[in-house]
Formats: sequence, C-alpha cells, structure tokens
Amino acid sequence: DCTAAGKPLCEKYGVRGYPTIKYFNPPDEEGSDYKGGRSLDDLKKFAANELGPGCSVDALENCSEAQKKELEQYIAMPPEERASMLDSLKEELKTAEAKHEALLKELQATYKESMDSLEKLKEESAPKIKLLKAASPAPTAAPTKDEM
Repeated sequence: DCTAAGKPLCEKYGVRGYPTIKYFNPPDEEGSDYKGGRSLDDLKKFAANELGPGCSVDALENCSEAQKKELEQYIAMPPEERASMLDSLKEELKTAEAKHEALLKELQATYKESMDSLEKLKEESAPKIKLLKAASPAPTAAPTKDEM
C-alpha cells in the first residue's frame, strides 16, 4: 500500500500507481518495471526466461560473450569514474522524471480548465439552443410519388 506505511518504499522504487510490478535481478538493487502481460501464463513465461542472477563482474558465468565484451569497458574504468558516470545518469533520469511530472500536472490543469469552460458554455447555451429549436418549424416531408 503506497498511501500508508509503504509510502517510503514506493517512493524509493518509483511506484506511482496500482498495479505496479517491479522485479529485481541481482546485482540490480533498484528494480525494473514489468511491462508484460498479467495472466498466469505470461508471468510464468517471464519468470522462466528473465528472472535469475544477472550478468555482473561477480557472476561472469551468467554473461553471454556479447555481455562480457560490453562489460569489459566498464570493468576497466577506475571505480571513481564508474561511480561518477552512474551518479550522473541517475541524476539525468531524476531530472527528466521531474520535468515529465511537471508537464503532466500542467497538462492536467489545462485539461481541467478546458473541461470547466466547455461545461460552462454548455450550461449557458442550452436554454438558448432549446428556444431556437422550439421557434423553428418542423421540416415538412417531401411529397412521395403516390401523393402527386
């Protein structure tokens, strides 16, 4: 529950709504959002194919050759540079998320303002529309062949 005692945990992992499924594959400590199907078969397939120990410097046996090659450049970096790069990417994501949330709030406010304006116009124009329709004579039907 992200509204009560679980709120700090939800904030830590970026859970903003229900239902949210997060999964963690070691060495990942931040989790990833599950975006697949919600049926039992979908979840079983995902678990069988995707969950388990991940590729890392401590578990190279879990890495494909392509993953090992890609990982090598980061393993070779000085730890301070690796940490700095990671912090920089996290900050960039945090900034982008904050910008996205601000835009969302702005769009929601604009939508509400537009909806309120539309409802007000409907309320104000409804009586006049009703009178205009009442004052207009009903259309007469064109004579059919048999009536001529």
